[in-house]
Amino acid sequence: MNLASLDLNLLVSLDALLQQRSVTRAAAQMGLSQPALSASLARLRRHFDDELLTRQGNEYRLTPLAVQLKELARIALSGVERVFAAQPEFDPASSTREFTLLVSDYVVAILGDTLAELLAEEAPHTRLRLTPHSPAMVERADQVLLTADLLLLPHGFVSDLSHHDLYRDEWVCVVAADSPAADAGLTVADLETLPWVVTYHGQTASTPAARQMRMLGIEPWVQVVNESFLTVPALVAGSGRIALLQRRLVDQLPLNSGIRALPVPFDAGPLIETMWWHPVFDDDPEHSYLRDLVVRAAELALGGQPQDHRSD
Repeated sequence: MNLASLDLNLLVSLDALLQQRSVTRAAAQMGLSQPALSASLARLRRHFDDELLTRQGNEYRLTPLAVQLKELARIALSGVERVFAAQPEFDPASSTREFTLLVSDYVVAILGDTLAELLAEEAPHTRLRLTPHSPAMVERADQVLLTADLLLLPHGFVSDLSHHDLYRDEWVCVVAADSPAADAGLTVADLETLPWVVTYHGQTASTPAARQMRMLGIEPWVQVVNESFLTVPALVAGSGRIALLQRRLVDQLPLNSGIRALPVPFDAGPLIETMWWHPVFDDDPEHSYLRDLVVRAAELALGGQPQDHRSD
């Protein structure tokens, strides 16, 4: 394929059409007339020999090829934007860039405010987008991180990506404050008989501690599956359930949260929160600034904790 013969404006049109699934909405997004975008759609249909958008009733549906192209177009467009926005140096004070971090609500609770404050002070015209990550994103991290800047996630889920360890935490078991186990302590037998609230539970989704528990042959009785750490206390308080949470998160909960934190009765291993990014951005000035900002935010939020596990 001769790329020189392609009109890159068609990539912009393709992305808008596949995201909006409407010629009218895509044209409004791009600031074009509807006939102009319809002409672009016709050219795209000829190029791909596919309808891309098919009308069903009062709406358009994506064809199977269009479904495949949707994410590819977004990644390609993001790459083009980065190429033509690249500068030899990065000036935070004048930048209007949006930085995207894929995070859990746990990370937002620990670092979010400090990170936002630092960025507002140093780069007041930029914007911080904190997007919840998902198991599907983690499985395709090498592709997802071509469009998002950073993924904040413990070790054990992704590999072959550039990374930098931020801080350590530990796992604790949480039970209702009035649970018999709150005073007696937990045993391995309790882990197998008490009902559980678990986070990110599935074939390829799990917290490191839950995965370690199952590797030791401890099979939890899963009663509630939840994809938020911050809502776990409400699902445990006043019940007979048990859950795993991060110590730093538990320490931020109000005293009347209705739960107690107890030691984990097995070797759960440390939780090392890490930021991951695509190696293509190793030397990018904007990206380097963001990584340094996240490192400083972690140090400030955690009281200057030394960073003893670094890998760039």
